[in-house]
Amino acid sequence: MADSTIQITKAKSATDIATIVGLLGGFGLVIAAIVTGGSPGSFINVPSILIVIGGTLCVTMMCFSLQELGRTFKVILKTISYTSRDPSEAAIQVLQIAELARRQGVLSLQSVLIQLESEPLLHKGMTMVVDGTPGEEVETILKKDTMSTITRHQKSASVLKKAAEFAPAMGLIGTLIGLVQMLGNLEDPGSIGPAMAVALLTTFYGAVLANMVFSPMASKLERNSTEEAMVNNIYVMGASSIGRQENPRRLEMMLNSVLPPAKRVEYFD
Repeated sequence: MADSTIQITKAKSATDIATIVGLLGGFGLVIAAIVTGGSPGSFINVPSILIVIGGTLCVTMMCFSLQELGRTFKVILKTISYTSRDPSEAAIQVLQIAELARRQGVLSLQSVLIQLESEPLLHKGMTMVVDGTPGEEVETILKKDTMSTITRHQKSASVLKKAAEFAPAMGLIGTLIGLVQMLGNLEDPGSIGPAMAVALLTTFYGAVLANMVFSPMASKLERNSTEEAMVNNIYVMGASSIGRQENPRRLEMMLNSVLPPAKRVEYFD
């Protein structure tokens, strides 16, 4: 490279169309079936909503801390508006930085640190390299940061999975409540209808929340976490390799060993 300019491709923030289409499409089909069947108002029952939504939230809260629950709500929003990073582009950027360090020295990377601020992990690694931190220590520190991020994502996914487990259970509890109320007031025909509505709608609400919201969100979060972990692993390998002053061609081979076949790069060929 003739100068110290690195073309950094920033992470792309975009709305996850698949999540939104799947969520709206699923609920749209359920609503369409209800409307075409007539009397959509009969599917709205406040006691059932309180039992399922409120009960699921409270029971899930017993398994986790308030901080973990609050973090999960933020993660759900990030799942809908997801910041994607292409592993191939991340590998190319790391190799560009490694080539610059090879040609002009590690201290030349100080001029590109400001361009890396959009990628906190890579920026931290390059800052440590410029400060003279040994490559082994850089690798250890960045791996701990990566594992901390993965752990946070796993906790958020486990919150959603627990909610998916509890929602049908709360629906069953609501069903039992409705049946008890119905059997206890058989002498009053007017109370049988509302009690039966609670019995059936709580099961319906629980099944919808578990299978159309919580479980799919948990799966999407795990998928996004895996993708982010791969990119972070590329940054860790790049920073530690540059810190050890290894040949960039060796780094390219190392990166291709962790990249999927379709994402492998040929930077020096």
